[in-house]
Amino acid sequence: MLQKLTIQNYALIDNLEINFDKGLNILTGETGAGKSIILGALSLILGQRAESRYFFNQQKKCVIEGAFKITGFQLNTFFEDNDLDYEGETVLRREISADGKSRAFVNDTPVNLTTLKQLGEKLIDIHSQHATYEINDPEFQLLVVDGVAGHHDLLAGYRAKYRSYKKSLAALQQLIADNDKAKADLDYYQFQFDELEKAGIAADEQEGLEKELATLTNAEEIKRNLLGAHYLMHEGETSAIIQLREAGQQLSTIERYNPDVEDLHERLKSTLIELKDIAAELENLEQRTFTNEARAEEVNTRLSLLYNLQKKHRVNNNQELLDIQNDLSDKIQQAVFGDEAVEKLQKQIAADKLELEGIAKELSANRTKAIPVIQDKVLANLTEMGMANSILEIEQAPQPPKGGAENAGMLGPNGIDTIRFMFSANKGHALADMSKVASGGELSRLMLSIKSIIAEYTALPTIIFDEIDTGVSGEVANKVGQVMERLAQNLQVITITHLPQIAGKGKSHYFVYKDDSEAITKTRIKKLSDTERITEIAKMLSGDNPGESALQNARELLNT
Repeated sequence: MLQKLTIQNYALIDNLEINFDKGLNILTGETGAGKSIILGALSLILGQRAESRYFFNQQKKCVIEGAFKITGFQLNTFFEDNDLDYEGETVLRREISADGKSRAFVNDTPVNLTTLKQLGEKLIDIHSQHATYEINDPEFQLLVVDGVAGHHDLLAGYRAKYRSYKKSLAALQQLIADNDKAKADLDYYQFQFDELEKAGIAADEQEGLEKELATLTNAEEIKRNLLGAHYLMHEGETSAIIQLREAGQQLSTIERYNPDVEDLHERLKSTLIELKDIAAELENLEQRTFTNEARAEEVNTRLSLLYNLQKKHRVNNNQELLDIQNDLSDKIQQAVFGDEAVEKLQKQIAADKLELEGIAKELSANRTKAIPVIQDKVLANLTEMGMANSILEIEQAPQPPKGGAENAGMLGPNGIDTIRFMFSANKGHALADMSKVASGGELSRLMLSIKSIIAEYTALPTIIFDEIDTGVSGEVANKVGQVMERLAQNLQVITITHLPQIAGKGKSHYFVYKDDSEAITKTRIKKLSDTERITEIAKMLSGDNPGESALQNARELLNT
């Protein structure tokens, strides 16, 4: 329900705030007073394009804000899917700057216009006498039947299963294609896999082999330098160890005279021990180092194999070769066992299809029961609104065939049915699509009738009728008002009208007018009191200076 609409700096409006009520809200005013301007501003928070040339003040930004009560409309999922904070009272805001840049918000969270439009369409439905597209839309017609059928949960479950079923069909096609390719390439995959498996690759062997080859290749130089280092440290007449040992003897003779010398002597002893250990390890390492041409050739051959495989498969290390080997193994397994996977998925799809067909038949049966209810109620409403010769037939047929008549009735996102409304507004005329056989005023009454029925069975957004009563008068106008009044028992209705018979049915009445008291004309709106409503409706009946009879007639229309 639209609770409040705030408009700043749009067309003839500098600042306007409207608090709407439940039920039937009436907007009246002279032609050009600004009723359509208010609808134009409202359309901005429904995602419509904006042009800055329509601003009241070209130096300021335009701000349109609508506060909605949305509990009961099952919109939690929409808010979750769009990462928005769900609030029982939600605010939609649109800001357009003077340079034409636009920003949109839902509960102060920035959104794009697509999201704003999607949410707006779930909250407000604007209908004019020229808006014939929706009533001829097959999806809307199916929505009408499903709404009266009352199988929302069953249909939601079907749609979820159908989406999963379509994903499985796509997965099956991909699996078959992959399986066929794997079979065609099996020999090639097997050859490559065997080559890698025969190589016996280890992830971390390459670095160790490269170090070993470097040692084997340079064994003589390594051995010579190790011997030289050992000689200088331990075996030479002036070796480091001999000289350090003599230095220690010099310090030992004087350490009793100076405590600092004692500490230094201890450190020297530690150093000497460390040097002896190093010398011993050098000697051991030198003894273990030897030239082995056979092993060098073996290592070199192994590394050449690894390098060639890496180059062949365009990778940089053994781990990547192992990844390729594992991938080849998977492809071979798919080629060998792929038929089993295809068969398993086919059985699952067949089971899912059987389940979907069962649900689709149940949906179809519910629709069959709902159709005569819709036809009878719509025609009853139309008769009440002066269209007694109308005929409405709702055709229920299988899904159109795809790829041949044998595929007729195939599963679709809403089951196995297509729904088509066929209508005639006049006696003796053939049934046809509604847009071809009904005038704008007749279509408006037909839409009013249909939506009044839907509202009995499901929650609808706020509906706004923009002068759809054009072309009716007298008692028919009174009946149209009664239908609107019944419709407003189940949802909020806002209607712009020039007919006193309809204005008298409203729960709340708003008067739109131009204010010329200042230098610039402004559009204003005020909610009329009971006394003001009598006067306004009397003016609608007889002109600006209504007499007592017009005032009395207005009281009768208002039942006061």
